[in-house]
Amino acid sequence: MTALSVLGNTTAGLPRQDATWWRQAVVYQIYPRSFADSNGDGIGDLPGITGKVEYLRELGVDAVWLSPFYPSALADGGYDVDDYRDVDPRIGTLAQFDEMRAALHAAGIRLIVDIVPNHTSNRHVWFQQALASEPGSPERERYVFRRGLGEHGELPPSDWTAAFGGPAWEPVGGGEWYLHLFAPEQPDLNWANPEVREEFRTTLRFWADRGVDGFRIDVAHALAKDLTEPLPSQADLKADIWGGAHPLEDRDEVHDIYREWRQVFNEYDPPRTAVAEAWVPAHRRSRYASPEGLGQAFNFDLLEATWDGPTFAKIIDNNLALARESGASSTWVLSNHDVVRHATRYALPDGTDLEAWLRHDGAEPRPDEERGRRRARAATLLTLALPGSAYLYQGEELGLPEVADLPADVLQDPTFFRSQGAQKGRDGCRVPLPWASHGPTLGFGDELAHLPVPADFDRFSVESQEADPGSTLGFYRRALAERRRLQTGETLEWLTNVPATVVAFTRPGGWTSVTNFGSEPVPLPPGRVLVASSPVDGRSVPAETTVWLQSSGQNGTEQDG
Repeated sequence: MTALSVLGNTTAGLPRQDATWWRQAVVYQIYPRSFADSNGDGIGDLPGITGKVEYLRELGVDAVWLSPFYPSALADGGYDVDDYRDVDPRIGTLAQFDEMRAALHAAGIRLIVDIVPNHTSNRHVWFQQALASEPGSPERERYVFRRGLGEHGELPPSDWTAAFGGPAWEPVGGGEWYLHLFAPEQPDLNWANPEVREEFRTTLRFWADRGVDGFRIDVAHALAKDLTEPLPSQADLKADIWGGAHPLEDRDEVHDIYREWRQVFNEYDPPRTAVAEAWVPAHRRSRYASPEGLGQAFNFDLLEATWDGPTFAKIIDNNLALARESGASSTWVLSNHDVVRHATRYALPDGTDLEAWLRHDGAEPRPDEERGRRRARAATLLTLALPGSAYLYQGEELGLPEVADLPADVLQDPTFFRSQGAQKGRDGCRVPLPWASHGPTLGFGDELAHLPVPADFDRFSVESQEADPGSTLGFYRRALAERRRLQTGETLEWLTNVPATVVAFTRPGGWTSVTNFGSEPVPLPPGRVLVASSPVDGRSVPAETTVWLQSSGQNGTEQDG
């Protein structure tokens, strides 16, 4: 009996045989531990997500991307995985996963799960077997072990540094070391090993058989490595990093792995989707998004863009060209679990050193919260108007800011510990969501939350915004409803007779998006206002505002921000 026959109909409520749903989808990222806590233990869980499916349906998203929910010691927020085919008991069970998936599908919402293939946790059964085995054994060949330098192997094999700080090699005794590009609790897998490749194909099938619709691939650019000795120095690693032959990143042969994965995805009807987290230059990104590979890759360019019209327009143009080149659709991202929330980025002066700002608890410069909210809503409405898929991060629909003043004794991010406090890390964007306007956790759970929920988050809570049409939540609901009605085709036509501070384009179906990046109002083009990120007077587009308009003769409902 197959897993599918055990689980029954895993796609009830979804459009039948829609193999292209992902091309224009709005995907909502859930960081499970911070979304909703159903049992009051301070950690968000799968039943908490199931209980909020109606909220997600009313919001208007097409899919949920679930960050890691696997068994983990949480050395890196769940990205240190003990078992790829199970659920962390603090988060739920496989049966509760199935219930959540069924509830999402019944609401017409698809499910994408995180796959973390560059490394396991150091508690994974494979790594424990490796530690118990001799150098050169098959168990150790699943990972990257090397003999150290020095007479007795007492020095690391190279001077490489890890992404979270400190050395990238960890000693295990007897002069042997293992590689970890991230935390020591995250030993890197050896993707030249056929056993590793087969194990992950099995994992992909396990979740696809449970009704998962797609996969987000963590650190997709780092799986293939060339560790031919002598190993290069850290300085050498920084030279010519993006030519396809770097020892550790974005090697051309990584795409052999993804061609194998595509064969797995295509075993299903409709084929399973995938999106690569590949922090590579734009000209290297399209290979990850090819139809023979993962099919789509994150475009993170707007995460690093300043508030500037020509900059946004150039990023949009470049990424639409890349999408045409790969045959994929682009992705648009303004916030996620790894970066300062965009409502705060836009509230700070251009050029602010975000790491220094976090390190000083956000004391200086002080964010201009009103400006940040205004710009964030305008940027969101602009990206929702674009061809391609849009990825939203939980809480942005509430206008949540970054929590910069978390005390050191509650921080969890390995970046903070590995840098000896020189970098504060990513906990400030992972604070639990405020569902209610009262209570110690503002409705996240009962008395506890794994990260403290600021008392002033009451003004951002779902409860406080639910009945307010002018709230950020109301704005997101209107924008997503209009997008679903309007979004057809994957092209746009730029409007050229506009000021330099304006980004404007028309979309198939006769509607227009206009964003005023400037500090003064600009004339409102003709047409019926469908939705606006700030209130409009019918004559002009206010500063730092996006407006969607329907040309005369087309159907539309007039709305404002």
